[in-house]
Amino acid sequence: MKRAITLIAVHCTATVEGRPFTVESIRSMHKAQGWSDIGYHWLIGINGEVWAGRPEAVQGSHIKGHNRDSIGICYVGGIGRDGKAKDTRTPAQLAALKTLLEMKRAENPAAKIRGHRDMSPDADGDGKVEPHEWLKMCPCFDVVSWCKAQGIDPL
Repeated sequence: MKRAITLIAVHCTATVEGRPFTVESIRSMHKAQGWSDIGYHWLIGINGEVWAGRPEAVQGSHIKGHNRDSIGICYVGGIGRDGKAKDTRTPAQLAALKTLLEMKRAENPAAKIRGHRDMSPDADGDGKVEPHEWLKMCPCFDVVSWCKAQGIDPL
């Protein structure tokens, strides 16, 4: 049975730029933490290769409180060589992410597309999640603005 998807969440692995990881290496790390499988449904390598992770029919484990109705897409990177949060997406990752989001948007036309950090609580109650409220920097870029610039409606 297909899950009702209301959120397509974009993540980063929070690993240093240029360091390759595969879906199997992330799966092994997540299983070592006691999870049943990799938490993400899709992983984009630094070379732009897209790997299927957890089947989309199965609830992911990528944003506490939002896993039931979401798909998790993660790119490898997100940390600069100085150890600070940074948008490290390669040209190949940018192209792959755009294609994957276009595909997931077509399959789930009512789903919002957001970054992990955008799902932080609105601590000051002003109706928007601002940088001082982010629980994490992930995915280290503004997903909504980027989608709009790519012609993808983030809703």
